[in-house]
Amino acid sequence: MSRTTRPTEHPSRRSTVRPLRRLMLGAITLAAGLLGGAAQAWEPSKPVEFVVPAGTGGGADQMARFIQGVVAKNKLMAQPIIVVNKSGGAGAEGFLDVKNDKGNAHKIVITLSNLFTTPLATGVPFNWKDITPISMLALDQFVLWVNEESPHKTAKAYFDAIKASPPNTFKMGGTGSKQEDQIITVMLEKAAGKKLTYIPFKGGGDVAVQLVGKHIDSTVNNPIEAESHWRAGKLRALCVMDDEKLPYTTKLTATQSWSDVPTCASAGVPVDYLMLRGVFTTPGVTPDQVAFYVELFKKVRALPEWKEFMDKGAFKQTALTGKEYVDWLTQSEQLHRTLMKEAGFIAN
Repeated sequence: MSRTTRPTEHPSRRSTVRPLRRLMLGAITLAAGLLGGAAQAWEPSKPVEFVVPAGTGGGADQMARFIQGVVAKNKLMAQPIIVVNKSGGAGAEGFLDVKNDKGNAHKIVITLSNLFTTPLATGVPFNWKDITPISMLALDQFVLWVNEESPHKTAKAYFDAIKASPPNTFKMGGTGSKQEDQIITVMLEKAAGKKLTYIPFKGGGDVAVQLVGKHIDSTVNNPIEAESHWRAGKLRALCVMDDEKLPYTTKLTATQSWSDVPTCASAGVPVDYLMLRGVFTTPGVTPDQVAFYVELFKKVRALPEWKEFMDKGAFKQTALTGKEYVDWLTQSEQLHRTLMKEAGFIAN
């Protein structure tokens, strides 16, 4: 049986094909190298400073320190996070520090409502558009609290007592002046038709301690700022300032979970307010640098520890990035401008 013979390649063709193959292989290698380089996204090369524009012990401080811990524990990035409190000027110190550190992607800031209220109230040269939005982590609730030994067992009873008493009889404690706690206090005053004596403190942790010590009659702390005192039987949660009850059903006291706390509106107290818990970085950073942090906080929110933290602090779990986050910030700024104008808190 005959074998089929393979045609012999002409020497001149061999001399042309081999260099061409080498050229093609070289081009493929170069392209792979370029693609590989493009895939090497930015990540921090030194510790990241996490600015808290508020005092220690408050809701923003607790969230920042929680994130610091879980990022390290779960090895979500190679560099550590360092939490730094810069609360001067109702948070202006922290915001101006971030604004003035243009292009430093190793600095981020956690925000609360003072993102809007501080520049409106003080005239400090800062606006949220001066820094770079990364992500909304959650929205924080406000609860009307009294001491557990208060004679007022319900929000309606407390509200009725305010309405029936002479002006300035009741002392309301809150964080800072002309900030969210005092804005809510003004809402309560308008609804009741009576003035309250508002007493400002440095942070939410201090506010809760003052109520435990009976130095004030009530507070409008975030849940996480007063949760440990509520659990210990020192404080009483009267109502939550949202249009729906909290969904968390785990019992934190002998008889109550967050879901057992009625809405303020249902108790006859017409006040509704939610606060931002979000993250920004400095101006002038690159899209790759923003993308790193967006992905980092996405990983944080996927952790079981985050779910536990959300449950403990009774947060409203709303997360936004990109245009949706910017649109929300724009609307919230306008809302705060209206609220502060009505309260007479805007700087002349």
